[in-house]
Amino acid sequence: MMRLPIILPLVLCLSACSLQPELRMPSAPVPAHFPAENQASGSGLPASALGWRAMFGDPRLQRLIELALENNRDLRLATLNVQAAQPLADIAGAARLPAVGLEGERTRERTLDSGSSRSGAVSQHNGLNVALSAFELDLFGRVRSLSDAALARYLASQHGREAAQIALVGAVAEAYFAQRLADEQVQLAEQTQADWNQSLALARLLKQSDQSSSLDVAQAESQVALADAELEAGRRRLLLANNALQLVLGSPLPADLPPAQPLERQPVIARLPAGLPADLLLNRPDLQQAEQVLVAANADIGAARAAFFPQISLTASFGYASTSLGDLFDPASQVWRFAPQISQPLFQGGRLRAELRLAEIRKSEAIALYERAVQSAFREVADALAGTASFDHQIEAQLRAVTAAEHRLHLSDLRYRAGLDGRLELLDAQRQLQAARQSLLALRGADIANRVALYKSLGGGLYARDAQENVAINAAR
Repeated sequence: MMRLPIILPLVLCLSACSLQPELRMPSAPVPAHFPAENQASGSGLPASALGWRAMFGDPRLQRLIELALENNRDLRLATLNVQAAQPLADIAGAARLPAVGLEGERTRERTLDSGSSRSGAVSQHNGLNVALSAFELDLFGRVRSLSDAALARYLASQHGREAAQIALVGAVAEAYFAQRLADEQVQLAEQTQADWNQSLALARLLKQSDQSSSLDVAQAESQVALADAELEAGRRRLLLANNALQLVLGSPLPADLPPAQPLERQPVIARLPAGLPADLLLNRPDLQQAEQVLVAANADIGAARAAFFPQISLTASFGYASTSLGDLFDPASQVWRFAPQISQPLFQGGRLRAELRLAEIRKSEAIALYERAVQSAFREVADALAGTASFDHQIEAQLRAVTAAEHRLHLSDLRYRAGLDGRLELLDAQRQLQAARQSLLALRGADIANRVALYKSLGGGLYARDAQENVAINAAR
């Protein structure tokens, strides 16, 4: 007598062959090293292990990043995608195991006597079975390939969530520093406006004492009007920067934020160890996501190939059946049923071949997307390293330009008051100083934005470690 407890171990011991093609990851289509002249001489932990609290020391920015991680809708959607992908992977994996259920029934019925219209006796039937329902013997790896593809997509969603967090941390930092730049530009515009108003007042006094002409007053009034227009433009940029920051946070700006620090004294780490381009494959979740998408596409090919071969499913049950509850578990009441089924596709109008071609095309697309992601990552790091190597020298040179412009303005003002130079010379010195200060401010903003870009492009932003935690981790390493 064949029994289900004997069948199950035999079923579970069947090893499926796999029709998945061997997956060979494409070589990274980038140079083996970043450009030598762009290498940053960083030390300590790699950026991917460096906590954003250590990277960005401004307490106000740290608080904003905390709010964004709690409230940003894009990150919330990415988290929900991970949560949805996990049960899908579990469902696909469950198909590799037999579904066993317990079925109990009791039936009572009354029928007509044979050849008569009179009611016959009442009969009853009792049954209790352990049943195996339509379990596919995965001899050609179709179910296994589908399970592998679902697992890879789940892992891809996890890496996608990590990539979304890195992008969010970088976006908050970029929006915050853009807001600080806009605010300091407004402050500079207000200072410039005050200087031009003071210059206008001086021109009017000199006109009243017949020491200057109406042309000098008109020129000063024109400069004040231009300063007013620039101030209004700066205030508009600040409002837009506030809106952008609030959007990326996903909530209004709290009133109890720590005070902001000026760009000149922002505690942002300037130099980070870049390592080799191959390190990006381990440190950037978006590249790991693209890799898992490729793994899933390769598994889909195995499932599409297996669909050409026979599918064998097994339905079986073992239990007891009796007309009396008292005799239900009597050994003589044992019943069993074994019903294997085989299905071989013969003609489906080319559907199976089309599905296989589609799976192969999807794999080619995944390879192209993976290679493009690697190239984009290499470009982002190389560009940020180029900025790291040049911004310090450029800011130092611009500081010298500001100092020289301040000295020139001081001398021009003395000569104008003494009547040695005309108004045009003073105006030119004032314009030069204003332009030099604006350029210095823009350079500082660009320098910090480049630091954020390098941190993000190297995979930083997953951890919230502060400086002390990073020191301890680095010492342990």
